[in-house]
Amino acid sequence: MTQSPLIVLTSRVFPETRAALERVARVVANEDSEPWSRDEVIERCREANGLMAFMTDRIDRAFLERCPRLKVIGAALKGYDNIDVDAARERGVQVTIVPDLLTVPTAELAIGLMIALGRHIPRGDAGIRHQGFAGWRPQLYGTGIGHSTVGIVGFGLVGQAIARRLRGFGCRIVAFDTNPFDEGAGVERVAFDDVLKLSDFVVLGLPLTESTTSLIDAAAIGRMRPGALLVNPARGSLVDEAAVADALESGHLGGYAADVFECEDLARPHRPMSIDARLTAPGARTVLTPHIGSAVTSARRQIELSAASSILQALAGRLPAGLVKTPNMKTAALTG
Repeated sequence: MTQSPLIVLTSRVFPETRAALERVARVVANEDSEPWSRDEVIERCREANGLMAFMTDRIDRAFLERCPRLKVIGAALKGYDNIDVDAARERGVQVTIVPDLLTVPTAELAIGLMIALGRHIPRGDAGIRHQGFAGWRPQLYGTGIGHSTVGIVGFGLVGQAIARRLRGFGCRIVAFDTNPFDEGAGVERVAFDDVLKLSDFVVLGLPLTESTTSLIDAAAIGRMRPGALLVNPARGSLVDEAAVADALESGHLGGYAADVFECEDLARPHRPMSIDARLTAPGARTVLTPHIGSAVTSARRQIELSAASSILQALAGRLPAGLVKTPNMKTAALTG
């Protein structure tokens, strides 16, 4: 009798996800909340036919060479900068992603980060917890979204979802993307530098590629209007966190909110290994969340089941949903 395929899950998943795979395959799964080490993942994947990968995995040429039986990598991700798609294709390994189920939760969190940063919500909460509350005082005046200019850098699915959710706030929305897009109701297409110069809030919605890495560096921050607020729900390495910390210290940048950080981007060999301590220091004008952009229970369940379905389709010889047909490519110049 032919042995059923072996599928490795590198992160803890919902019982429904594992059950869907176990109906036709043998499953080895991480049952802990902490990721396996790279060596442990490779060891468990040596005989695997399918792999469900997550943000904590780095799938490169060396990894693939040590896992010769792999046929499909089903990433429970939208961005796939941590997977060498070219190397996978050369070895006949299909790579799939979940292109749209993360969009709405990420857009919702982006709005939450904007409000929390602009209205000093974490500082207000901390003040009550540590100092008590004696009634209204003239303090913590901030920036509301209404009547502000919000600039969105990257107007793909997430950028468009953010814009749709901003329409009820009565703000001006400007957007930049190297690709053509339908401006839609109330969205003005402008150049990248104009987004920086015009916006009270700059919100990032780009994938991480060679040309978007450290896009928001000291020079870009210097072109932002004084006191502007920067919000990053996309990928940590879009931003030079040390430059952000410098700009917060100088007062040029009014605040920084992020759900993603440079230390997470495993494809960058020289990335910082931790968040700049100045961003996490008491009193820093920052709002930081632990990469919870898609952390909505119903969405995470759907994401896992979608990735599982793609793995099973590939192992059955069918064209899997979410197949990555091209690697992350260099984008056009970001000054147009």
